[in-house]
Amino acid sequence: MLKESLRMSLSNIKANKMRSFLTILGIIIGVMAIIALITVMESATGEVTAQFESLGTGKLTVQAGGTALKNGLRETDLRRIEALDNVSGISPTLSQKVSVVMEGELLEDVNAKGYGFAYFRHDPELVAKGRPLVPVDFEQQSRVCLIDSDLAHELFAGVEPVGMQLLIHGIRFTVVGLLADPDVDDVFSMMQAGGGNGSLIMPYTTYMRLFGIKGVTGLEVYIADTSRTDDTVDALESLLDECFNYKDNSYSVINMENLLDVMDTMMGLMTNLLVGIASIALLVGGIGIMNMMLVSVTERTAEIGLRKALGAKPRSIQVQFLMESIILSLLGGIVGVGLGLLVSKLLSNLMNIVFVFSPGAVALGVGFSLAVGVIFGWAPARKASNLNPIDALRSV
Repeated sequence: MLKESLRMSLSNIKANKMRSFLTILGIIIGVMAIIALITVMESATGEVTAQFESLGTGKLTVQAGGTALKNGLRETDLRRIEALDNVSGISPTLSQKVSVVMEGELLEDVNAKGYGFAYFRHDPELVAKGRPLVPVDFEQQSRVCLIDSDLAHELFAGVEPVGMQLLIHGIRFTVVGLLADPDVDDVFSMMQAGGGNGSLIMPYTTYMRLFGIKGVTGLEVYIADTSRTDDTVDALESLLDECFNYKDNSYSVINMENLLDVMDTMMGLMTNLLVGIASIALLVGGIGIMNMMLVSVTERTAEIGLRKALGAKPRSIQVQFLMESIILSLLGGIVGVGLGLLVSKLLSNLMNIVFVFSPGAVALGVGFSLAVGVIFGWAPARKASNLNPIDALRSV
């Protein structure tokens, strides 16, 4: 019975090619939209997540404005934080604009930064040439620095910068390394670059002495075991409470992993919203299938009556019309999946993000199209199976 119903369904679809195509067009558009939206959103989410992870997973960011009596963290506070369990290192983050002099040439608006040794230890690719800052530089408050390519171009065009000297705040510094250029596709690296006429990095201890800074207000704390991040945050907050005499709003601890969780939740909600909007096209396509099947039942009333008069059971007639609806919907779903993957690939290339194939999106698209075929094809099939053979034959 199923084989015969399938043959008759395909025969009727072929006999009305244009009408069948227009009927499944809504399904094609709906499935294509769902596949494209989900795939592009997952690709974009993966790209943003990778950027966030490169920015700071396994790292806590502390902003310690302090109180009226104590501005920032002192050196003893930093040593206590570094000694906490599961802390693999710390790096104060200090920054301000300065003027730099090289052989009598003044260059303003240079972003001078003071970082700790852990900043370089946790990212070995920061240095393109020369050497990074080492522990002895911090212990001895060495007058050394690393510069980026922008500053090297401004001050040392055509000259090897490593080993050269420049004046910062009237003090002579030796350039010991050249920083690697940030990835042009990495928005966070571009944000950290600082802009202006380039950047330079010196030991934070040298920075504090050079500019007369007593307390550190920005600090990065590196985590050894990320599975124990929450415990580390609790221990860090307890220590900071002691440092600032339990005063409210004296510090904040930013955990990038929590931000990632929030971002994933928001991206999931956005994806669901977009899928819901795209599903409207599937609903329209389903209504189109129902309309075509009802028209088909009306046109084939005589055929249905003749088959019933010859002994066809209502169930076989219902299966035939339901199968026809399902075939139409699945055809639209398969074509929609192919077009959706093609569109999402093109959009990924235009957005300059990595295309991520999503089996879940494909399964969802095909499943939706199958459900549409069953739901919207059931009523016409039911109507066909319930036709009275005598009433049906009167139309002959």
